[in-house]
Amino acid sequence: MKKIYIILFALLSMSTTFTSCSEEEPFSVASSTDDPRILDPIFPNRVNGELPVVANINRDANLNMKLTVTPADFTEVTWFIDGVEVAKGKTIDMNLKAGKYLFKVVATTVEGKSTSREGYVQVNALAGDPWATTKSFERIVAPKAQATLYGVNMNLVKSLVIDGKNITDVTFSEDHITYTVPEDVTEGEHRVVLVDAQGNEFGANTVKVTKSALVVSGAERTNANREWVMKGINLDRVASFTLDGKSITEFTRKSASEIAIICPALADGEYKMTGKMDDGTDVLFYNNEEMKSEQNVIVSSQTVLWQGHHYVSWDLPDSSPNKTFNLISTATFNTIKAGSIMRIHYSVNPADAYHQLRTVSGWWNDLPGTAVIEFQNDGVKELIITQDVLNAINEQSGFLCVGHGYYVDMITIE
Repeated sequence: MKKIYIILFALLSMSTTFTSCSEEEPFSVASSTDDPRILDPIFPNRVNGELPVVANINRDANLNMKLTVTPADFTEVTWFIDGVEVAKGKTIDMNLKAGKYLFKVVATTVEGKSTSREGYVQVNALAGDPWATTKSFERIVAPKAQATLYGVNMNLVKSLVIDGKNITDVTFSEDHITYTVPEDVTEGEHRVVLVDAQGNEFGANTVKVTKSALVVSGAERTNANREWVMKGINLDRVASFTLDGKSITEFTRKSASEIAIICPALADGEYKMTGKMDDGTDVLFYNNEEMKSEQNVIVSSQTVLWQGHHYVSWDLPDSSPNKTFNLISTATFNTIKAGSIMRIHYSVNPADAYHQLRTVSGWWNDLPGTAVIEFQNDGVKELIITQDVLNAINEQSGFLCVGHGYYVDMITIE
């Protein structure tokens, strides 16, 4: 019996010991020499090399996030928006105007070791807000030059702010505003703030201010021995172009937004072109949302009358611009000589089972000597521009491509 009491007493003592241990406060076992880790939240992985969107909120909600890190007692957290430090500590709670922001958080230990996460924060405009979209290269601007912003509710914009400069000479037209970039704005990326008549401010993402000469259109294709017109910004600073090793320093005209030269006598083919500004730096060329110092140029005996990607379908109502292709003016044909060869470059719309192309006058009469073609693959339709064809175009209200299930991509004349 005595032995049983001894065993019970021992068990009771052990129970008391376990209870005492479980009631102690938890403590950190990490040390200052440990590598830092961000435990929560888990940031998404990159997609095709692109940074993920880590937060998608409306502009009336704050960017609110709390970080769990280790070693917690020895780690400082720093938050960055667009590369600028905006907060310290394990939480962030701030309001941002509408736009897309580069977001980064860095955890650094007292030993100087650090780890980071980054992505984008998307802040959405509210219904009724003025909001600027991006169409092409209009967000690359030059000091003192006129610029454009497209978007919705842009009629509400009375002024805008770029690089801390208030711009009041704002003009609205249809779906866009035009404004003059201040002369003293600094080069680089700047956020745009739209301001309405009541002084309310709205985000509009960024513009890139540059003093470099930038060709934005007209450089891809030209004809030998003819005037070659290119458009862009700061083009009055172009000193020379070099095409196929030939230096071009004479210009038929030159302004900040347009430059024209006579293309050298070159055989049809593809050539490399570069340029220099008046200070010796490179002229830049805009292609596929990138600015590069070298441009591929196609020199051809063919003249491009139109280039794009215009869908054509007889299924569409007469009011639709894609019922036909009618984007070459009758006046253009007044400059074309009989005997010229027109080439219509087309591509199929895979969503359509049937594809047909006809060339007709504005009265929908087939042009003389032409025929309907049916196809299943991309191709080129050749049309001999006889005097009868020119007469039909001039007398019957112009030139049309009609049919179904294809895109007109380019029309050239030789």
